[in-house]
Amino acid sequence: MFCELWVKLLEAKGKEPFYFKSYDRVIGVAHDVKELASEMERLAKEDPAALEYHLREGHITAWLSYIGETRLAESLRGISDPREAVSRVKAFLSSGGQAPSGEGGGAGPEARGLQAVWGLGPAARDLRRRVARVSQHK
Repeated sequence: MFCELWVKLLEAKGKEPFYFKSYDRVIGVAHDVKELASEMERLAKEDPAALEYHLREGHITAWLSYIGETRLAESLRGISDPREAVSRVKAFLSSGGQAPSGEGGGAGPEARGLQAVWGLGPAARDLRRRVARVSQHK
């Protein structure tokens, strides 16, 4: 029940883009997997440390799960090398949205209780506040 409500609210609100940040500056934005690949490729050359940070901390895999790309998220889980990550994202896109062979799978966002979504962006914070208010009134 709660997961269904959450999914409906997220769909109504729209998906938050992924913000690549370096300290307090936004250094890249991706709205979908194609833009993610482009930004990752650029950052692998221009600021590999920032890209490695987002990979190592799981920010990219959390966002991919949030937008429903769980197979790609699983294929990147544990990867911190920018070149390897770019290679896997490009392989995913060139294969028509399939995780590189032998990788991927895993539970979808509903099976994980949408844990990956909970900490992302302003829309998630707004949603968290709304859910908390509704829960208090029960």
